[in-house]
Amino acid sequence: MLTALACGAVVFPGLFYGFRKILTYTFTNWTDADIVSVSERLVSAAHASLSSATGILVVSSCNNVMTDRHWLVNEFALFAGTYMVMDIFAMYLSHYHVQRVRSTSSLYSSHSLMTVKAFLSRDWLLVLHHSALIFVFLPITVFFRRGLGDFFVGCFYNAELSTPFVCFGKILIQLGLDNTRMYKVNGVFTLMTFFVCRILVFPFMYWMYGRQMGVPLLKVPFSLPWHCNAGNLAILLLQIYWFSLLLKKAMRLYRRHGKVE
Repeated sequence: MLTALACGAVVFPGLFYGFRKILTYTFTNWTDADIVSVSERLVSAAHASLSSATGILVVSSCNNVMTDRHWLVNEFALFAGTYMVMDIFAMYLSHYHVQRVRSTSSLYSSHSLMTVKAFLSRDWLLVLHHSALIFVFLPITVFFRRGLGDFFVGCFYNAELSTPFVCFGKILIQLGLDNTRMYKVNGVFTLMTFFVCRILVFPFMYWMYGRQMGVPLLKVPFSLPWHCNAGNLAILLLQIYWFSLLLKKAMRLYRRHGKVE
């Protein structure tokens, strides 16, 4: 456990620091806001890639969805927990530098409690998401599952498969390449991976559980404890909300290009 935590505490801040240094020397005309924002997204993409690879390994190795174990499940939960802490800090730095460029207010002349409050007010949903992963998902995964359900945790790890495409899209926007074919193709992959790995994954998990237990798919929810269904529903509704935002953005882009043509 301590090894996984220590590795995460070194790897993710180290990547963030390293990307900032590399981008500073590579893009000399970029502002601190550009460098911090892109560095944060590159680290997010790296974490998401590791999470998806872990999820694929776990899911493919578990024949029994309830009792089969994989050592990576708990180790990666601890390893990734340090990323969530670092990413909150990186998001704050990104917010601070972006607002320092855009805002004429003296509020962002230096770091203060007010700048932290402004960040929390603006990005409260992402901070809440990260905090829930740290204080709810991580303890449940590592301490309270009684060795059951590694397969389902692996499915949740796979939810990060869409994140590298989301990050790449934001980087393309920052580079002024949001009118290119590459951006459009990346957008298609973003929508596909998000829908499959964050929405369709829920009926998939219910189907796999039903197949294991000999329960028809439509009867699976009634064979599970209420808190399992409630937790899955809460997570699913959040994913549907984010997916609706992605769809709206894609529609705006489509309409904008349609008018240009």
